[in-house]
This record gives sequence, C-alpha cells and structure tokens, in this order.
Amino acid sequence: MQQLSRAQEHGAAVWSAAALLCDMDGTLVDSARAIEQVWTELAVRHDLPCSEVLAALPGRTARDILRLFLDDVRVIEEEAARVERSQLAAPGVGPIPGAHRLLSGLPANRWAVVTAAPGAVARARLAAAGLPEPKVLVTAESVTSGKPSPEGYRLAAERLGLPCERCVVLEDAAVGVAAGRAAGARVIGIGPGGQGADAVVSDLLSFTGLEFTGEGIRWRLGEER
Repeated sequence: MQQLSRAQEHGAAVWSAAALLCDMDGTLVDSARAIEQVWTELAVRHDLPCSEVLAALPGRTARDILRLFLDDVRVIEEEAARVERSQLAAPGVGPIPGAHRLLSGLPANRWAVVTAAPGAVARARLAAAGLPEPKVLVTAESVTSGKPSPEGYRLAAERLGLPCERCVVLEDAAVGVAAGRAAGARVIGIGPGGQGADAVVSDLLSFTGLEFTGEGIRWRLGEER
C-alpha cells in the first residue's frame, strides 16, 4: 500500500496511512456543552469576558488557557485543579457521529488519542461516550508543550512505533491542525474548526470503506471540501 496515497474511487477520495492519531474533544467526543459550562463558571468567578475565554479553549490545556487571562501562578494552579474536578462530573458527553464505527474498525496498535485534557478527564469522557480507551493515550501530563506544538503527535507516533510522516491526524481545532502539520503528518479536519487541514469533513461518518491490509489502513473520505 502506498503511504498516505490518495486516489479517486467511486467519487470519493481514497486515503491510506499507517495509523490515525486522533484529537478527542470535538473529534471523537462531543463534550462542547460540558466544557462550556465549566469554563463559563470560571469566567464568571474571575469577571473575565466569557466569549474570549470560550474562544481560547479549542486544543489548549487548562493551564495554557488560564495563563492567557490570569497572572497569579497560585491561582492558575488552583483553578486548573478545580476545572479538572468539574470536568470529571460535567454532564452531556457523547460520541461524535461515526466515532464508534471508525474506532471499532481499527487495530489497537494503529490508532492513538492526543488530547489537551488531563488523563483522568480523557478516560472519563471516552467512557461516557461509550468509546474504547486507546492503547496509546497522550494527555496534558504527557507533554511539556501543548498544541500547536507537535510534541503530542510525535510522541503518539513514537509510542505506536511508527514515523509521524506515515500517520494521518484527525483534528477539529486550528491549533491542532497546526500541531499535526508541524509533526509531519497529513491532517483531516473535522467540522468547521478544522479549516486549513489537507481535507475537511463534517464528522466521522464521512469515513467509509475502512480496510486494514496488515501494512496500514485504507479508507474512502466523502464530503471533502
């Protein structure tokens, strides 16, 4: 199988890769309501502009977000811990359409999750969405620099034993798209936040005809724009 090849088959682009490296929130898991609730409460507590706080969320760790708005290191650490506790209990988490089908068709050593969420939150959200926990889970604690740094995606590929250049990243946020590109991977954007990727689709239902050949994964990608 040609690495990262694309061709036209029955009107849909055919992609192939050694593995998929997936963002979590907004890509595999619909957690928008839970995240918005937690960060709106924080903005109110600190009299911060709610719209600006929410706009800063996609792809960033809690500490990176807090550093944009707060200066006191002690307060940042206290709020980061509070945000994590709140997110563990926040309701309204479910799968992105097509997530179950996609992940169930992948061998465990051919996909990973790379998220800005803490490990406990990531595992809780995947479980709440009814999705499997990946063999390789790169979380906020796993890296020294969050997205748009490529560190997380490079680490995920390394743990899978594969070069990042042979992987495809799935992302729903601009900082994540930038991270995937910087890591040397091709990127498929999920939803409107994935603009700037090599292809953009509305959700994971656009992945069809998934096959594993022993060398890698092959699929058709619809709704490309």
